[in-house]
Amino acid sequence: MAALSPRAGARESRGRRWFVTLIPYVLLSLAVLSWAGNWVIGRAMRHDIGPVAMGFWRWLLALVLILPFCGHELATKWQVVRRNWWRLTVLGTLGAVAFNTMVYVGLQYTETTNSTLFNSIVPIYIVVISWLVFGERITLRQGSGIALSLSGVLVIMSRGDPVSLAGLRVNTGDIWIVTAMLLWAVYTILLRWRPRELSASAFLGAMLLLSLPILIPFYAWELHQRGTFELTPPIIATLAYYATVPSLLAYLLWNRGVAEVGPNRAGLIVHLLPIFTVALSVVFLGEQLFLFHYVGAACVFGGIGLATKASV
Repeated sequence: MAALSPRAGARESRGRRWFVTLIPYVLLSLAVLSWAGNWVIGRAMRHDIGPVAMGFWRWLLALVLILPFCGHELATKWQVVRRNWWRLTVLGTLGAVAFNTMVYVGLQYTETTNSTLFNSIVPIYIVVISWLVFGERITLRQGSGIALSLSGVLVIMSRGDPVSLAGLRVNTGDIWIVTAMLLWAVYTILLRWRPRELSASAFLGAMLLLSLPILIPFYAWELHQRGTFELTPPIIATLAYYATVPSLLAYLLWNRGVAEVGPNRAGLIVHLLPIFTVALSVVFLGEQLFLFHYVGAACVFGGIGLATKASV
């Protein structure tokens, strides 16, 4: 086989580097796509199953599914779990049981427009908290990318009419969603606490083991107030989806992506949520795409590219 010329070799090397650089963003984007389905289903099923029940059974089933794959590792590395129990509990509470339950509570009251729009503040939370707590510098390119992406989200959520944004009212659900987004931002930043001795599945399993009991008293209160739910086929399908795609798959993808690119750049990928939500609505609900969807998507992707591009 003939050897590659220096120029061809250089092109191949650049292509390989580009591919390796792209992989973390693909993982993060797939995680966000999984969560888009979670939001849509959570809103659709709000009358059939309580929000705390959604969160509790989602994570309990996810834990049951993941334990066969990480149980042996957790047993052999239990000293690592004991040494980091409080960090794992905090991470599990922020990024799993409390965050998702608060989202489900918010979706009981607020419109999809509001909830998806508020999701766009996550990158702002992350950058500001990283600056305040860890002294991480906000570059002009990062700031410009965040602003451009946020403008795209606003275009989509306002249906191309900025005046309509003034009509968004702040209700109880909005407050729950905004607070949940703060928890997710802190979780993303604190992923630097992850014990490196644990694999991705063992890390998730340990977080759930330690944080899931926190939901038990809240679930007991909801059962007293609302009663239990009936195991209809739609609810069974909902819980099956919750326990697998947005729980196990998405969290493994997200944690890996954050480890590769850092919380600031990873947080910006959350701007893809409204785009994915629109796409799911078109595919499964027959909704139409309009010009403002394309304009907003161009701004979101342009902002992501601007903020994640390496400095020259």
